[in-house]
Amino acid sequence: MRLVGAAALAGCAPGQPALPPGQLLGTNQALGHRLRDGGFPAPSVTRRTGVLIVGGGVSGLSAAWRLGQAGRDDYTVLEMESEAGGNSRAGQSALVAYPWGAHYLPLPGREAVHVRQLLAELGVLQGDPAAEKPTYDERYLCATPQERVYRHGLWEEGLLPQRGLPAADLDQHRRFQQRMAELKAARGRDGRRLFAIPMALSSRDPTWLAIDRIPFSQWLNDNGFTAPTLHWLANYACRDDYGTAHTQTSAWAGLHYFACRDGEAANAAPDSVLTAPEGNAWLVRGQARSAGQRLVTGAAVWRIAEGKAGVSVDALVGEQSVRYEARQLIWAAPAFVLPRVWPAMPGALRAAALAGDYAPWLTANLHLSALPEERYGAPPSWDNVFYDSPGLGYVTATHQLLRRHLPGTVLTYYRALHEVAPAEGRRLLQETPRQAWAEGILAELEGVHPDIRRLTTRLDVFCNGHAMRRPVPGSLFGGPGESRGQREILANFQNRRLTLAHADLSGFSLFEEAQYRGVVAAERMLRAG
Repeated sequence: MRLVGAAALAGCAPGQPALPPGQLLGTNQALGHRLRDGGFPAPSVTRRTGVLIVGGGVSGLSAAWRLGQAGRDDYTVLEMESEAGGNSRAGQSALVAYPWGAHYLPLPGREAVHVRQLLAELGVLQGDPAAEKPTYDERYLCATPQERVYRHGLWEEGLLPQRGLPAADLDQHRRFQQRMAELKAARGRDGRRLFAIPMALSSRDPTWLAIDRIPFSQWLNDNGFTAPTLHWLANYACRDDYGTAHTQTSAWAGLHYFACRDGEAANAAPDSVLTAPEGNAWLVRGQARSAGQRLVTGAAVWRIAEGKAGVSVDALVGEQSVRYEARQLIWAAPAFVLPRVWPAMPGALRAAALAGDYAPWLTANLHLSALPEERYGAPPSWDNVFYDSPGLGYVTATHQLLRRHLPGTVLTYYRALHEVAPAEGRRLLQETPRQAWAEGILAELEGVHPDIRRLTTRLDVFCNGHAMRRPVPGSLFGGPGESRGQREILANFQNRRLTLAHADLSGFSLFEEAQYRGVVAAERMLRAG
């Protein structure tokens, strides 16, 4: 287990340059802990709204977007952080914008109708959103080369290493890719695709839902996929999207990663992605613009009470508590927070909200005065992945701007703290100083770019203790004999005044899932009147 090495905790070695300046950033822990501990002032002002949306991440903004599409403007969005966007927020330097979290969107298939509608509204999808192969704005299609992996001192194109492998392992690679292609097209006994996105559209065939109960690593072994490189790829995929090792990830979720997406484009390869220097921030900012002044940031909800005519919600806005009286409430914040603020929450719903756990994450942005020294092999790419390393690798914020002559770049480094239990990971995030994280990150990157320390002018670290709900075995569809799993209880809850909307309802955090849950919640409220 290698979270913070001894060298990192000891500081710089003799003769090394001083650590670059920077900040330790993260979600608002002070407000989060205050929600846990209580002690809020009584409300001193009352405001009224039709629909109150709690949470300004992708789900909350998507709910607001859908209400606006329906001509409803009597809503308010409350966001605890100082900026909306959730896991899709971004930073900005004098040189370029850069992501703090989610950094790409795969080409949406025809089932992801709301994603396509949003992209069309933003002018990125051009022409008919329902087309089999839409045309996309070239500025948002990831420039080539898209990805490479660093293994055994050499960069290789793509994500699945090929160099120096025995013929038997290469044959497994081919069989795995063929099997994933088959699963993309496969349908269950109910006629639905086995693995769709949004996941709620997937087949309910019991044979395939049953694999939710075993780890993805076991499914691979049971199906003859034992090559170390395939297990590395599966583990990388689960760490990258779920913050969880493939030995602890539901096999259904693992296969969903590889088999759910079938989007195509008239002007790009099927495995292309949509991205921008700031990652997915352009998507959430596009949604936030439609909310306008109805979006209130720095607002922490601390009490919810249902009444005969609606819902009463108390929120700390600055140092003042404000009471919001709403006809309807959409809870678009993480599920585990809801029991802390809704005393009368139904018991089964409370148990479901508390049943899941969340992956702790670390992101860092390194500001460089020039492009770093390169090793041999594949050329610099947008996504630069490490085969045998604590971190996942980094994306290059200036990759989409490579045609320009820029005085430097920003590298966004990602790391899921999957090696320890989530609670221990959160403790490490809370107690480890920035200097230790920075030293560990630079030491790791020096193995790939020897001059990285000398070139780094600033290194900021972002900690997220509850980045995403973990799709562990049995968490998506429940165990044997259960009529509904805990996730499904969350996804199906609603009454006339209150419903839920968050990627937690899907069991894992993806833009398409969070958007879908927000849209569904808004449509429920529209139907309820």
